[in-house]
Amino acid sequence: MEETARLLAVYGLLLVFVSVFLDEGGFPIPSFVILLLAGAAADTRPSFLLFVLATAVAAALAADLVWYGVGRRFGRRIQALLCRISLSPDTCVRQTEHLYNRVGPASLLIVRYLPGLTNITVTMAAISGTSFSLFLMFDLAGAIFYFGLPVFLGTVFHGAVDQVVNALFAFGRFGLILVLSALLLYVGRRWWERASFIRQLRMDRISVDELIGMIEAGNTPVILDVRTEQARQQDGIIPGALPAHPSDIHPTLRALARDVEIVVYCACPNEASAAAAARHLKQAGFKRIRPLLGGVEAWLGAGRKLELAA
Repeated sequence: MEETARLLAVYGLLLVFVSVFLDEGGFPIPSFVILLLAGAAADTRPSFLLFVLATAVAAALAADLVWYGVGRRFGRRIQALLCRISLSPDTCVRQTEHLYNRVGPASLLIVRYLPGLTNITVTMAAISGTSFSLFLMFDLAGAIFYFGLPVFLGTVFHGAVDQVVNALFAFGRFGLILVLSALLLYVGRRWWERASFIRQLRMDRISVDELIGMIEAGNTPVILDVRTEQARQQDGIIPGALPAHPSDIHPTLRALARDVEIVVYCACPNEASAAAAARHLKQAGFKRIRPLLGGVEAWLGAGRKLELAA
């Protein structure tokens, strides 16, 4: 462990700050592992542990403050971007809004334990009007709880961590290649899961131009909005759309003929939530269902406006 301790003594706090900042910023950086190593290397220096934890928390807050500011500035547009690039294909705006609406700012205490939700939750706090002081209090507490865990575990299991690190150093360049390969495999697996998920959701989409053409021709289909109620109230809906969120599904749907034309849209550009809703509608017996290509962002991008929800 002498090599690791020497590296941490020179670059330790900088490495901790950069790794946590990038991790919180959305890059697949294993900051948890780096903090584990820092905790193990600082086992004989209790004061250094406090510096490690303080550095990690400061980096997390710095990254989250950037996302909070971006959320205040750009609103739901930034959430659409996060949803597009997320490595967690089953995590999208609707799921995050549902969590935040149920738990509120307290969700910041646990969100780091749920892969892919942190950045969207932070922007959700900004969009929902959570006060800066309340956001800062819960975000700070959540960062301390989360990043304190690997530091503590590194201290407790420093012997086992020492053995693993010394073994890697013994392999020299091969050990470095092994670590880098593990990181690349992790990122590659996440991307593969995302691509597989998107492939599973592929079905016949309808473009915004097609939908507009149907509306202007007087053949308006049933349009279902599967976003949360808060999103509909704040941003508005595509004219004539009915709410179809699981928690407040519109009673009109129960009376619809099973061969009616249905268009489903959500906030996520890859239409993950809309496609998932379409699958459920198919299972319920509806036959003609198409997600809106690009979701509500595509509707706005075509120069169309949303109307206030009833």
